[in-house]
Amino acid sequence: MVRKYDRQFIAKSLIVVLLAFSAITSCKEDKAIKLPPPDIKVVEVIQKDVPLYEKFVGQVYGAKDIPIRARVEGLLEGIHFKEGFKVTKGQLLYSIDPLPFQAKVNAQKSKLAEAKTMLVKAKSDLDRYKPLAEKNAVSQSDLDAKQALYDAAVSSVNAEKSNLRSAEIELGYCQIYSPLNGIIGKTLARVGDFVGREPNPVILNTVSETDNVRVTFFLTESDYLYLAREYRVDIKADAEGNLKQEDKVKLELILSDGNTYKHTGTVDFIDRGVDATTGSILVQATFPNPEFLLRPGLYAKVKVKMKTVKGGLLIPSRCIMELQGQYSVYVVNAENKVEARQIKTEARIGDMQLVREGLKPGDKVVLEGLQKVSGGMEIKPIFTKFTSKSESQ
Repeated sequence: MVRKYDRQFIAKSLIVVLLAFSAITSCKEDKAIKLPPPDIKVVEVIQKDVPLYEKFVGQVYGAKDIPIRARVEGLLEGIHFKEGFKVTKGQLLYSIDPLPFQAKVNAQKSKLAEAKTMLVKAKSDLDRYKPLAEKNAVSQSDLDAKQALYDAAVSSVNAEKSNLRSAEIELGYCQIYSPLNGIIGKTLARVGDFVGREPNPVILNTVSETDNVRVTFFLTESDYLYLAREYRVDIKADAEGNLKQEDKVKLELILSDGNTYKHTGTVDFIDRGVDATTGSILVQATFPNPEFLLRPGLYAKVKVKMKTVKGGLLIPSRCIMELQGQYSVYVVNAENKVEARQIKTEARIGDMQLVREGLKPGDKVVLEGLQKVSGGMEIKPIFTKFTSKSESQ
């Protein structure tokens, strides 16, 4: 009897426990169903005209980069400038030992004096023979000989004058002057060096005019063709000399530290043809350099506007999910329910993404909490104005 009672008690206890567990579970489900939809930040798709840019690696040169050459051989006697500083046109830069060239000038002066003496004698003989020939006191052949000697003496004097002029020019090359106003670089020779003959320095230095600088860069064939079509009117007008400076396409320069140079430049030269080995074409642009910030040899990126997308659709890049090359976003519909939507992108602009297909103006896109939402889920959208942290690039 005791065992039977125990069994009945245990059975009743189990029933009570099961009923209690069922009640607890039911309460939890009721509570889960009654939870309010989560707050999720969303942004509206922005529609505006979007300029698209490309960057091309370029190198900076001076408006003029003139090598300073030793045009005669000799010992470098003096350096008359400070390396890396400005020099003016006509300023003395280098001096080469002039003694050998001065001796050559003196020798040529002596030869010229000798030739002039011979000319005087030849003229005197000719003047004496002419009246005698008129009286038939001397033969015509004697007169012709004196005339030939005179003509030879004149030619000799002219030749010695030319030789003297050449010697004086070489002597002048011993003094090397700046050909323009600009900045001079590091000298490649020092006082006492023998210069002017390989392998000794022939190019001693370089002077660069940097009030304006040239920046050269290369376009691929496809980029060139695209830009030529995009700016075909400007290119034609520029080639004909009818394009005003203010109407030229403006270029920007991105320096190696990532900053944008504050002055814009313009294209002033496109090479004759495409390089067959590289498939690219050389382009040269000019930028003003009033602060002398840019120096020859710098590398920089030239930023060129390729086109403007009219009414482009922009969303923050962090809204986009990527899986196996496919891009999608979460869009909130009119019922505040989330749906996944595939999109096609065109270009990234800073921390924004230009969308080509899949969205329309005014769509609400999930900005934060992408891991917390799923398709069909109801949310409470919190509208957020996204502020881009980077400029358009």
